Amino acid sequence: MVVAGEAYSLRLKRARLTLASPVIMGILNVTPDSFSDGGEFLSVTRALEHARRMLEAGAAIIDVGGESTRPGASSVPVEEELARTVPVVRALVEELGAVVSIDTSKPEVMRAAVEAGAELINDVNALRAPGALEAAAESGVAVCLMHMQGTPRDMQQDPRYRDVVAEVQAFLRERASACLEAGIPAESIVLDPGFGFGKRLEHNLTLFRRLSELAAIGYPLLVGVSRKSMVGALTGQDDPRRRVYGSVALALLAVQRGASILRVHDVAATREVLACWEAIEEKEGGTGA
Repeated sequence: MVVAGEAYSLRLKRARLTLASPVIMGILNVTPDSFSDGGEFLSVTRALEHARRMLEAGAAIIDVGGESTRPGASSVPVEEELARTVPVVRALVEELGAVVSIDTSKPEVMRAAVEAGAELINDVNALRAPGALEAAAESGVAVCLMHMQGTPRDMQQDPRYRDVVAEVQAFLRERASACLEAGIPAESIVLDPGFGFGKRLEHNLTLFRRLSELAAIGYPLLVGVSRKSMVGALTGQDDPRRRVYGSVALALLAVQRGASILRVHDVAATREVLACWEAIEEKEGGTGA
C-alpha cells in the first residue's frame, strides 16, 4: 500500500506506470450501445484509428470495453464480448504498442484479453463474479476495483445509502483486502468510487466533495465522470457529446482531490487543462498530483 499524497507507481504485467503526475485513460468502447459513442468503433480499423488519436493526444492507457455498463444495459454473451474485444486488444498492443486495460467483469474475457496483451483489468463489479478474482490473480496484471450498488440493469432504479462515503470506502477496502489475500500485490491495485453506478446526483456530489477521504485509503484512485449524466444534470446538457467542458472541469477537480487516473472520452481537452494546472502548481512550488 502507498501513502496518499506521495508520488508512486502502478505495477503492470510488463512495466511500471508512474503516477507522479495525473494519468489519462482513454475510453475505447467497441460496443453498439454505449451511452456516448456506441457503434462508432466496432471494426478493428476504426478502433485503432481512435486509439491512435487518443495516444497522440496524451492518453497513457487505452481502456477497451465490449459490454455497455450504462444504466439499464443488459449483459452480452461471453462469446460476443470476446469477439468484440480480443482482436482490438491484440492490435492495440502489436501495432501501436499501447498499454491496454480490459473493461470487463467476465473471467473468460479477462484471461483472453491478458493473453492478447492487456496489462490491467478494469472491473465495474470489483472481481466479485465467480472465478474473476482467481483469473485476475493468475494473470499477473494490475486491477481496478469499482464500487457499484446493484447491476447496470437496475442500479439507478432506487439507490440508497445511510452514508455513501463510508459505505463506498468500506466496500473498496474489503475488495482490496480480497485481492491481497488472493495474491495480487498492493502496488497493482487501483480503486474507483464508481460515479453514476447505483448513485443519485446527491450521492455523486458527496463522493466528489470528499474524494480525498477515498484517496486516503492508500491506493491509486481512478475517477470516471466523463460525459456522464451527472455532468448533464449539472450543466443542462442532454447530449453526452456536449458535456466536454463539464467533464474536463470535474477531471481537474478530481485530481486536486487526490485522483491519479482519469478515465475520459476527451483526451486532448483533458490533457490541455492538466498541462496548465501542472505548470501553475510547479510555479507556485506545488507538487502537482
